[in-house]
Amino acid sequence: METDTIEIIKSSGEKAKFSFKKLKNSLKHTGADQATINKIINTVKDELYQGISTKEIYNRAFALLKKKKSYLASKYKLKKAIYELGPTGFPFERFISTILNYSGYKTEIDKTIHGLCVTHEIDVIAHKNNETTIIECKFHNEEGLNCNVKIPLYINSRYIDVKAYWDINSKNKSILKKGWVVTNTRFTKDAIKYGNCANLYLLSWDYPKNNGLKDRIDRLGLYPITVSTLLTNREKQFLLSRDVVLCRELIGDDFYLDHLGISDIRKEKILNEIKMLCNN
Repeated sequence: METDTIEIIKSSGEKAKFSFKKLKNSLKHTGADQATINKIINTVKDELYQGISTKEIYNRAFALLKKKKSYLASKYKLKKAIYELGPTGFPFERFISTILNYSGYKTEIDKTIHGLCVTHEIDVIAHKNNETTIIECKFHNEEGLNCNVKIPLYINSRYIDVKAYWDINSKNKSILKKGWVVTNTRFTKDAIKYGNCANLYLLSWDYPKNNGLKDRIDRLGLYPITVSTLLTNREKQFLLSRDVVLCRELIGDDFYLDHLGISDIRKEKILNEIKMLCNN
């Protein structure tokens, strides 16, 4: 069967022609060498069939990459790892807050602030250079659920109310500059169109181009703890419950692993994986 005629089932349920280019790019993004990429591509090519899901394809590629180097597989499963921050949105809020901290912002999480009409619970408030940003995080723990135009419409109305009060409150020494909407999935075209028109800053998995969530995470080495291929789900949930959201938070603070009763040999493997991941 010709691979360019194979139809796959996307996470949204839609059918589409399979793209080897996308698979190659996702593997290249991990830093895998060309020989490894070619070997994985050829293996996956032999296992394709009509109606295969993208999940099956990427799970197979992940398994092959994990055999080669576990830290590369960790990078490869980044998108899935962010879904695993759920089921609630709080670890995702803390994750976004931490990314902003590493970008020079001072942040606060889950604060209630006044608007002119009503009070508002804000997911993340970020301060930098005498400017303040309020950020709403929209977390989905299922693939295929995108943010439609209703989300930025709603967030913009909240921002307008908060700014109206902020600007007349003498206690506020900084300028409320912008409203952000951050999601771990994608925005619809109308959501992006409205957000840009309303001067909201939209941040999703791959938007803005070359500066989306995945790009920032890779650039700063700020991988969530859930990317680890060596920690069990129970261990990851324990760490998240202790507010350990980033892999790099375990470097130098590995006593959390001692609380889990992890052996010295396994502990060393986990820390080596994390160090290679954060330093590449």
